[in-house]
Formats: sequence, C-alpha cells, structure tokens
Amino acid sequence: MKLFWIVVSFFTCSLVIFLANGVSASGNFPLPNIVFIFADDMGYGDVSGLNPLARTQTPAIDQLIGEGITFSEAHASASVCTPSRYGLLTGRYAFRTKDAARGIWGFHKPVIEPQRKTLATLLKNAGYTTACIGKWHLGVGWQTKDGTEPEFNATTGYSNVDYSKKVTGGPNDYGFDYSFIHPASLDIPPYLFLRNHEAVDADMILTTDHYPARLENTEYAWDKKHSNDEAVYWEKGVWWRQGEMSRSFRVEDCHTEIVNEGVAFIEKQSEENPKKPFFLYLPLTGPHTPWLPTDPFKGKSSVGVYGDFIFNIDDAVKQIKNALARNGIAENTMLIFASDNGGYWPQEEIELYAHDSNQGRKGQKGDVWDGGHRIPLVISWPKKIKTAKTCNQLVSLTDFFATFCDLTGQQPKAGQAEDSFSFWHILNGETDKAVRESMVHHSSGGYFAIRLGDWKFIDGLGSGGFSHPSRIEPEEKGPKGQLYNLKEDALESTNLFFQYPEKVAELKALMEEIIKSGYIQIKE
Repeated sequence: MKLFWIVVSFFTCSLVIFLANGVSASGNFPLPNIVFIFADDMGYGDVSGLNPLARTQTPAIDQLIGEGITFSEAHASASVCTPSRYGLLTGRYAFRTKDAARGIWGFHKPVIEPQRKTLATLLKNAGYTTACIGKWHLGVGWQTKDGTEPEFNATTGYSNVDYSKKVTGGPNDYGFDYSFIHPASLDIPPYLFLRNHEAVDADMILTTDHYPARLENTEYAWDKKHSNDEAVYWEKGVWWRQGEMSRSFRVEDCHTEIVNEGVAFIEKQSEENPKKPFFLYLPLTGPHTPWLPTDPFKGKSSVGVYGDFIFNIDDAVKQIKNALARNGIAENTMLIFASDNGGYWPQEEIELYAHDSNQGRKGQKGDVWDGGHRIPLVISWPKKIKTAKTCNQLVSLTDFFATFCDLTGQQPKAGQAEDSFSFWHILNGETDKAVRESMVHHSSGGYFAIRLGDWKFIDGLGSGGFSHPSRIEPEEKGPKGQLYNLKEDALESTNLFFQYPEKVAELKALMEEIIKSGYIQIKE
C-alpha cells in the first residue's frame, strides 16, 4: 500500500511539473479546450453509429465515433435528470445528498452543496475559462415577492417568484465564469433564460397566453399522463406544463438559442483569449419532451417527430465541430458527447417504429435496468486520440472528475468526488485496463443496484422507474431481488436470485457498504 501511494505521489508531482511549464499531462502541448455536449434523454440506440438497427440518423455523432473513443459500457450515475447531472459535475453519487437524489421541479432550491467542488471549479483552478450554457436542472435560489419560499400553483400556472431579482445558487456559484441557462427541463416551468443569474426577460406571461392548449387535431397518447388539463398538449411528445414564461421566450426556439450561445462562446474565447483553454458545458434540452424539430428536419425521419428531433441534436454536434474548425482550435479540443440517462422510450414506441432507443438493453429512462442508465459516450481529441477505438470498460459520468484531475495534475480533496475513478489511461490508449471494480445504480423510484464484473444485483423487484411494473411486492417464498449475469443475459431476462444465493449476499453487502461508507477496496 505504501508503494502504491509513493507511485501516486510521484505521478502527481510529474503532472504538476508539466502544468508549471504550460503543458498538459498529455504531452508537450497546451491543455486542451473541453466541450461537453450533454443530450437530454437520448438513448444509446438513438446513435446510428452505435446501433446497426437504428432508424434514427446521427451523421455528425457517427463522425465523432470514427475519430475518437467510444465507450460501450458508459452509465449515468442515476437514471433520471437531476441526480445524473449532479453526479457528472461533482464526481459523487446523488443519493449521498438528499436534495439531489430525485428529479426536481423548476422552483426547487439548489441541490449542489455550497462547499461542493465541481468540474468547473476544478478546471477553473487549472486556468480554464468556464461556461454553462443550456439546461441546468440542479435548482436555483429564486427570490420571491413576499419573502417566503417559492410556491407554484399548477392549476393557475402562477408562482410568487420575483423574476426581476437575481437568483442565487446557480452555475456562477459553482465555478462557471459565464452561464446562460434554462432552469429545468423544457416541459417544466418557469420558461425563461437566465444569463449570469439574471432573467434575460423578466416580463412574464402564462404559456397559454401565447400557445393554444390543444390543436384541432390533437389526439392523446401514453404520455398525456404527465400533464394536467391546463398544460399545452398538441400530440405525443409535443407538450409542456402550464406555467410562467418570459414574454419573448419561445419553447420551439430554445434548443436553437442554446446552440447559438454555445457557438458564440467558442467564437469569443477564440478571439479574445486564444491562448487560454476553455471549458464549455453544453447541456441540451432535447431530445427530452417537447419534441420540437426545426423546419429543416421536420418529416425527415421514419421515427416520427422524435426521429426528426434527433436530427436537431446531431446538428448541434455538427455546429460545434464547425465552430471549432472555423477558429482553428479543433485539433486540441476534447469534444465529448453523452446523454444524462437512457431514452424515455416505452415498449409502445419500440413496436410502433421498430426502433429501440436503448438498443439491446432492458428498460428505459428512470429504470434500474440497464436501459435506464446506459448512455452513449464518445470522446474526440484529434491531437491526443489518433485512432478510433472502442472501450468496453465500465465507466460512470462521475468519473470525469478524477479524469480531469489527472489531466490537470490535481488531486480531489477529502470529502470531494468520492465516487470518481479516472479513465485517463483510456484516453492514453489503454482501453483494456479497467477503470472501476463496481458501480452502484440508482433509479428514479429509489431502487438501488450494483454491478460487479459480469454480475448485477437489484435490491427489489420491478423496474424501480417508469417501466411497468415499477414495484413488485415479493411473494412469501419468492425472490426478494434480482440477480443477472450480464455477459450471458444482457437483457436482464433470467433472474438468478435463487441459483446463486452466495453471490446475492456478496453483492448486497458490498452495495450497502458503498452506499453507507463509500467505496472500499475489494480483496481478490
């Protein structure tokens, strides 16, 4: 063990020396710019380059696959928006803090603790200019008209928030130099942009002051259950809840404005600070509902409006790549594409379109099954990654924190990023070397599971999320959980709970120890 820490200390010192000389740990060239494009509810199988049977088309993302490293076993730290984003930015599982453990609404307070370090603070400390542009969904501190806690009436659509006042606890308080955000998902009020914690337009109206609640040809589908009668609902996937909206805000333009802001940030940094690296966190609002493709992509897909909207997500990658190339900085930019969780794509849609958003895995967004948290993850970095590769090692979104620590020659401080394991060696070409021994999965309904090697144990019956049945009460002599060998059964179809009781006991004990005390070294 002492030898291990001597080696770690030597390696860290070497990294610090590299940085002191103005170069990255990656070699004799400056630290790379980092652009992280984060899709919302996009499944692994929605990327045509990852799914031979995909009926969606993603040419720009496919090009990234041909240039960089593709991770076939990348997982979100949870299978729903807020906890996944918390895990990415902090390097720790969201269940370790109560507020971040579940999806939140638009008026929720910040879920990242004030003292918590993020990817932005880490990179800012290494000399980066940092920006968050897009969907935040980690809560902000709204100020109210009466000084009380924010309240929202789902029936009337009104809140007591004073939008003329600056918010607190937003991206600028967590290491981002610049922020331009929509507070939550694009189907959750309030609907507005905040630039550096101030409303771009504080003149608020209701969504139904501008949009009709129904169209003449509106037909309800399975997703109507997510909205009430006051919500805007035009067709399957095209709906958003009633609430306050900036008078100038347009739901159908939100994605475009976010991408344009991202491009503008790249242009500005290239012009004003060409020698200073930047970190752009670009969390998109799609393909999460509402599915609102722009005119050039309407009717282009055989997977309906959803497939059309996937074109918009892919086009965002294309626009960012073009901006990097146009400014001569593509070579030393680490361009990352990922999603926050699996696609929200129930069996009805799979059968209707013969397209599986979560390709070859069971379940969907929200679920503890792999379809809920397995995500597309592709990293391109032309100056460093010369040959396209596929990495089959288990990695989590939480692992970016430790990886960026290695990139910049820093060490996580005690109590920070405790669930992050570096995959820096993967970026250095060692794709056959493991990143982590195990991973804990967390569903929207509070189910926990653990992956260890080929084995996966789920502490409960059912999906634990959006797929039916979510929860199944154990029968008197029936199994109390689920055990699968993913090497032989990637679809989690044969429960081996009774066949391997010792494995169940081992995994359950390890999972509970990690949840309670953090990661421990597993003895061979």
